[in-house]
Amino acid sequence: MAVKQALEGIKVADFSWFAAGPICAEAMGTHGATVVRVESESHMDGLRGVAPFPTGKTGYNVSGWYNNYNANKLNVTLNLNTDKGKELALRLVEWADVFITNITPRVIERWGLNYDDLKQEREDIIAVYQPMQGADGPHRDFLGFGAVLGPITGINHLTGFPSRAPSGLGTNYPDYVINPMHTLTAIMAALHHRNKTGRGQRIELSQLESVVASLAPAVMDYMANGRVATRSGNRLPHAAPHGAFPCQTIKIATPFGEADEARWCVIACFSDEQWSSLKSAIGNPDWADDRFETLAGRREHEDELEEKLGEWTIGQFPEDVMTTLQAAGVPSAVVQNARDLLDSDEHIRERDYYVYLDHPEAGRTAYDGPGFRLSKTPAEYRTAGCMLGEHNEQVCKEILGLSDEEIADLMVEQVLY
Repeated sequence: MAVKQALEGIKVADFSWFAAGPICAEAMGTHGATVVRVESESHMDGLRGVAPFPTGKTGYNVSGWYNNYNANKLNVTLNLNTDKGKELALRLVEWADVFITNITPRVIERWGLNYDDLKQEREDIIAVYQPMQGADGPHRDFLGFGAVLGPITGINHLTGFPSRAPSGLGTNYPDYVINPMHTLTAIMAALHHRNKTGRGQRIELSQLESVVASLAPAVMDYMANGRVATRSGNRLPHAAPHGAFPCQTIKIATPFGEADEARWCVIACFSDEQWSSLKSAIGNPDWADDRFETLAGRREHEDELEEKLGEWTIGQFPEDVMTTLQAAGVPSAVVQNARDLLDSDEHIRERDYYVYLDHPEAGRTAYDGPGFRLSKTPAEYRTAGCMLGEHNEQVCKEILGLSDEEIADLMVEQVLY
């Protein structure tokens, strides 16, 4: 007998786009919920046009970004700028337990999808809104994505090197980690509350506030000490060494021929004991003298410390540095790239983290595995990323209860498209 999944029977109407909403909805689908993703050709998810694409393949259905965040979903295309499209959207809400959107408040208002509107269709609906800076306040209608959230939440100010401009994290980090998981936690709490009381509720997750919550140490430092934390590169005030060190390069094939690829490892010592173990592991070199025996001394001579450690690591592969130092009890790891994660990392491979799914247009590709594992009700990846309008007929017939004639009329009127 198949193991029942944790969210089996829960129905989700996913009106979100890009990442913060879709990742949350996908997590629910991966744990058994039925998720219907709503798009239209006039308002499709912008990620559909963003690389990477499989070699030689183009179109709205082959983006690796989009597909990775939209597995285990049904997809229906509704034109919400039409009265009939809005009517069908509300019928979908009547079916759903959870409604999710991260589209800007003014658009949600125009489409008639505010909480008061949804409650008229289903009194116990759990309606989730993820406005970038909240549903009220002077910046409620400001536009932006993760690339905007990084700077305004303070993340960019803390990332990079002190002599350079703020660099950020190189990806829209809030969209992919903090926002969707805070939202998922809120939904689980709301479902629990509904199970006990029979009442739904409105969830508002300000993406700004969700991210600011992760900057507590910097905020507390200013509040308590009047200090404004700033960029420090890879260094920390309470650890030394603490950084990325160059290792032996490798040859890789590129479209332009063979090339050298830089390789790196990270090393961190958070105590004098770890520093002593590091010294022993690298053969107690003469340069590692009494100046480095304390954290204060290592911090005072940190430039020289990093230079000397780099001279030791440069002749070795990062995997060997990691293995040697980890065996000595010193935190160390390879700075991995995508090839490492998919092909070389024996730990991830043995744990079967990546899931490979067959997509009708994109082919067989890797999908992120579950962010958490449940021993009794494990995640299940049933279908690859949904194609635009792939399940129009199924959703219209099985969920909305429309006839073939009604579906044909909606297509002619460009309500379904």
